[in-house]
Parts: sequence; structure tokens; C-alpha cells
Amino acid sequence: MKFSIFLCSVLFTTNILAAPRGLAQRVERRSARIRNSKPLDLLQGSFIENGTNVQYSSNWAGAVITSPPSGQTFNAVSGKFNVPTPSAPDGSSGSYSASAWVGIDGDTYTAAILQAGIDFTATTNDDGSTSTSYDAWYEWYPDYAYDFSDFSFTSGDEISVSITASSSSAGKVVLENLTTGKTVSKSLTAPSRSSHLGGQNAEWIVEDFDEGGSEVSFADFGTVTFSSCAANTASETLTASGATAIDIKQSEEVLTSVSISGSTVTVTYV
Repeated sequence: MKFSIFLCSVLFTTNILAAPRGLAQRVERRSARIRNSKPLDLLQGSFIENGTNVQYSSNWAGAVITSPPSGQTFNAVSGKFNVPTPSAPDGSSGSYSASAWVGIDGDTYTAAILQAGIDFTATTNDDGSTSTSYDAWYEWYPDYAYDFSDFSFTSGDEISVSITASSSSAGKVVLENLTTGKTVSKSLTAPSRSSHLGGQNAEWIVEDFDEGGSEVSFADFGTVTFSSCAANTASETLTASGATAIDIKQSEEVLTSVSISGSTVTVTYV
């Protein structure tokens, strides 16, 4: 549920694995765009797949624990995943993006979300080649999202994300590149009294985020597997087992397939 205005001189950072034209396109896009991640946009209808209740959304795919144990709240959520290599869907060209993130709240509890993750984008260059770019960010919604300016990573790197709430109005996010050993963190406070955390949701999500008021063209990200998924309360640690699976469905077409097994959530572009 990321909401961000990207100003190139302040917030822009990216790890480009591409030709110079791809970099120029990326700078241009990020220099003057309004970008946000909406709350879960749940669609009507659900189905059972492999014994798991699966719901449809226009923008989220992954797993959500929709409520903590009775009388408790979530105060930490964590998980690991390998950075995917995005591409345009078969036969397509242009720019295609998606995000992978871990967060507290943002599903049934919509007033706030504390989250962090990465974006990945595939862009078709003028010569027909494809460039990929990546960005890491943190956010306390409904405030803007901000990029980590000193965190580099590339396709295949293993990223660990940890979200911790010390209270309903204070928290910390930590991203670690387990492949390179680089770690970044940020302590945050609620942007307003109305955006305190409820500790009601824990999630591991691949998202089709908004740009300029509409969802970006959704990248073929292959597979993102969240491992070591854990959601903590003051006295318990839950895995993703029993979480609700969510698949992205757009224009009557299901674009993802989600499976949950213990502490592992696998999201596949189909």
C-alpha cells in the first residue's frame, strides 16, 4: 500500500542492469510521477485451491494473516525472498513493474500500514533490448514511501525484510542483502494520530502498484518465494500456515498463483 511522490534529486535510487537508454527512461519516469500502493482491493468471489481458501484482488498477490490470536496484536513480521528478474509478458513491450514487500496491517485494518520491500521493473529499450531496474523502499502509510539511497541489490540476491512495531505509533524496518551482507534500516513514527497501527494483519505480498492514478503494467516476475515467514505477537510466533492466499485477477484473467506451506509463501506469475 505504498504511496509516494518520487523527486529525482531527493528520492531517486536504482540499481540498473541495462543499456544507458534504459537508465534514461527510468530517470524520466521516476523524476515526476505520483506513485502509490492502494489498500487491498478485494474482488468478489473466492475458491479453494489445494485445500487453501484463495481470494481475488486487483492489486495484491500473496498471503495475509487477517487477525492475530484472540486478545493479541502483531508487533513484528519478517520474511526472506530472492530478487526476481522481471520481464514483459509474452509478446509485449514497454515498461512493466511490480513490488515485493512485507508489512503489518493494510488488509482488514486500513488506517495504516508499516511496510518495506523492493520494486522491480523491466523496460524495452529503443533497440529492442530489455533493461531491468530495482529500488528498495520503506513506508508508514498514509505517508509517502521513501527509497533507501544506499542499498544495492540485483537479480538473484537474497533479501531479508523485518518490520517491527515498538508501539502503535513507532516502529522500525530493516532490509538486509544476505548475499552481499549490506543492511539498511529506518526508524519511523506514525504520520498522524489517525494512522496508528492496529496490529491486526501480517502480510507477504507481490503488488501491482499505482502510478499516476492507475495500476502499472504488471511485470512477469517469474516466481517470488517468501521463506522464513514469521508474524510475532508479544507471546507467540505464527508462520504463514493458515493465512489467506490472494491472487491477482484483472480483466477476468488470473495473473498469479499462490501456494502456502508452513513458513513459505510462493507467488508465481502465470
